[in-house]
Amino acid sequence: MPGPELTRRRFAAGSGVLAGAAVLGAAPGFGRDAFAAEVPPGGADGTAAAGLAEVPLRDVTLLDSPFRANMLRTCAYLKAVDPDRLLHTFRVNVGLPSDAEPCGGWEAPDVQLRGHTTGHLLSGLAQAHANTGEREYADKGVRLVRALAECQQAGPAAGFGAGYLSAFPEKVFADLEAGGRPWAPYYTIHKIMAGLLDQYLLSGNEQALDVVQGMARWVESRMAPLDETGLRNVLRVEWGGMNDVLASLHLATGDATALRTARRFDQEDLFEPLAAGRDELDGHHANTEIAKIVGVARLYDATGDARYRAIAAHFWDIVVHDHSYIIGGNSNQEFFGPPGEIVSRLSDVTCENCNTYNMLKLGRRLFLRDPGTAAYMDHYEWALHNQMLGEQDPDSEHGFVTYYTGLWAGSQRQPKGGLGAAPGSYSGDYDNFSCDHGTGLETHTKFADTIYFASPGRAPAELYVNLYIPSEVRWRAHGVTLRQEGGYPESSGTVRLTVTGGSARFRLMLRIPAWLGDADRRLVPRVTVNGRAVDAAHARPGSYLALDRAWRAGDTVELTLPRAVTWRPAPDNPHVQALSYGPLVLAGAYGNTASPTIPALDHSSVRQVVAAQAQFTATEAGGADVALRPFRQVHHQHYNVYFATVPRPTRARELARYPLDEGRGPAASDTTGTFADATLAEGATWATGRDGHTPAVALDGAGGHVALPKGLVSGLTALTLSAWVRVDTQADSARVFDLGYHKSTYLFLAARTGTGRPRAALKIAGMEGEDFVDADAPLPTGRWAHVALTIGDGSAVLYVDGAEAGRNDALVTSPLLLGATTRNYLGRSQNPSHPYLHGVVADFRVHNRALTGETLATLART
Repeated sequence: MPGPELTRRRFAAGSGVLAGAAVLGAAPGFGRDAFAAEVPPGGADGTAAAGLAEVPLRDVTLLDSPFRANMLRTCAYLKAVDPDRLLHTFRVNVGLPSDAEPCGGWEAPDVQLRGHTTGHLLSGLAQAHANTGEREYADKGVRLVRALAECQQAGPAAGFGAGYLSAFPEKVFADLEAGGRPWAPYYTIHKIMAGLLDQYLLSGNEQALDVVQGMARWVESRMAPLDETGLRNVLRVEWGGMNDVLASLHLATGDATALRTARRFDQEDLFEPLAAGRDELDGHHANTEIAKIVGVARLYDATGDARYRAIAAHFWDIVVHDHSYIIGGNSNQEFFGPPGEIVSRLSDVTCENCNTYNMLKLGRRLFLRDPGTAAYMDHYEWALHNQMLGEQDPDSEHGFVTYYTGLWAGSQRQPKGGLGAAPGSYSGDYDNFSCDHGTGLETHTKFADTIYFASPGRAPAELYVNLYIPSEVRWRAHGVTLRQEGGYPESSGTVRLTVTGGSARFRLMLRIPAWLGDADRRLVPRVTVNGRAVDAAHARPGSYLALDRAWRAGDTVELTLPRAVTWRPAPDNPHVQALSYGPLVLAGAYGNTASPTIPALDHSSVRQVVAAQAQFTATEAGGADVALRPFRQVHHQHYNVYFATVPRPTRARELARYPLDEGRGPAASDTTGTFADATLAEGATWATGRDGHTPAVALDGAGGHVALPKGLVSGLTALTLSAWVRVDTQADSARVFDLGYHKSTYLFLAARTGTGRPRAALKIAGMEGEDFVDADAPLPTGRWAHVALTIGDGSAVLYVDGAEAGRNDALVTSPLLLGATTRNYLGRSQNPSHPYLHGVVADFRVHNRALTGETLATLART
């Protein structure tokens, strides 16, 4: 990790303005250099750094833009939704009458998670009221809180503990503490508590504070008596951000018990590796962990404990650098994979939107305490534009949102269905509630909360402009009003800031986005104050530019951020890339045509349709033209975000050869000198080879295999894999070789399948099926055979003993999409449920061409 030095500022005079750049981060690629954030130390005295102050929602007004349009659609839903339908299960739970129609989805009366959406609704209403000032939102919040208070008061008569408030019985928590696995009961409690606290903090609802304090006392009454086993049982089931809401309650009220309860949720099996800077997230449910770390950042605010800060900062760094897709979101099928696996984990269920909702909360919280790291805001802008705006259906009057943002070829965002509907389906009014429906109510009512931050009463005063979103801010502490306008980033790269009222001396801190440093040549921002140029050449991408002067009404600042199309390689496969224009990821709009695999795009063919507009065309390798548009605009049709880049032809050669004839030790070398040694593993031993004296590797069928180095087939559009093998015991799915990342992204040859014959197969995770070719006869048992697989020009051919044994001339995908495979084996499958090969292997080779049958026949005779 980088060192702790975070902030270095230089100021240079120009046009009567002091212009400075705070050096902060790196560029928004998606590898180890992406959004580079340094993990900061805690305060020297153990307290949290003062950092920046939030500008209240009531002091920021959104002007016309896609952000305001999204907010208005969600606000229309907030006005239309019937609270009694959401309150139905709360009332029934405590024996109060309700004749409301039950809701569907996760709010259905028989679903364990019922009640969580009411918490999101409370937060959305409070945010909408704070931001717009419209009383209707506050009044609906008052009605909801009053009804929830009645349910809480009725709880003891229904047999529940004092303060308990939920839409399901309290017995669920006894089951949880005893080791049961109910569906995330504390997750739901957190949402309700967070909504009540927002009602108090943003709408001034005192009754909401009474109710949430009662809930906090109830949580302490359950958590305090638990022994180590009981506490472990609680923490192993998703508990949302209980630490977050309890620490926030402490910060709002000074309640020491709430803080003590928050710390009872410290989960050391997650926290300890992060505190040490280790990435052990593979296999973890993403949003389960992200919500906890948002709470860790809040605990740093509450305690000043530098360890909390390190945990939160390392987690953000790891997730953004090593687990995020091009749009800024993360997870496949809701889970983290190994670091850097992106193309190999593409599907139509990538990027759960709740994950990004919580990652933005985390980055925001970290930046407030550490304004020296602009990378937090660079990622915030990137994910906000490319995922969160795009989760909402622009044709929906009520701002329906998707659960996932799929990124496999041909994914789409489409009209709603039930919870079992196709991925990418939008939500509805009442019938398919989910967590993402709930977080959508918050995401689209709080766009104004991060545009501006301010220094909290210190000199010199600073107003940070973090996001370039048309808006107006009232900086009450200094009596200044600032208006921000412009068509950035879609129709213009220029942002105009005007002081429309008041006068004061302060530093206007303008974020210089990290993406400016990603183009072929560095893009230099242009800045003027009242029409006069300011020297901004030293303002590095990933920094803030400080404009220090006595500002008066009528003063204007223009910031122009030049944009260029930038190709962004995936970390696990540089031959698969995405395109961006400024902070916007571009997607191919494919209408009703679903791409079966990642298409290849000609780099040189990209053309801008209208000058300075984010509208482009390009040509696929097959000659078809495709429109490229900002990803967030591509709705109700199939799209592609990642594209293959076909490498230049190279001379035909043998890339790797492992004779496997060393005869001793665990290592087997590549005689071409290209790759690292292979390793005999878990029971693989040396044996006599096919000529009776040259060594080969014996595999025991019980774990023995050969581990090959990474990246053997990276960058290949055509290839040949060959080996000598003696199968001593036939077992379905036992592999001769298997190259890939996991059980859904692979290139393998199985010695036998359920058909009784060998099969070779190629698949990338998001493909509906696999490309495969079956042999026309079984491999011999107990006798050496030469096997080879060639792939090229859309065909795969399987050879046994130099003769063609099977063919598929209609391949969907290319080995180019495999990338730098990390799990490459002889005698072992990537799927742990499959058997190991029992037999002997020798002379494994990789060629970068599809060898001819004649050549393979010759190879089989040698």
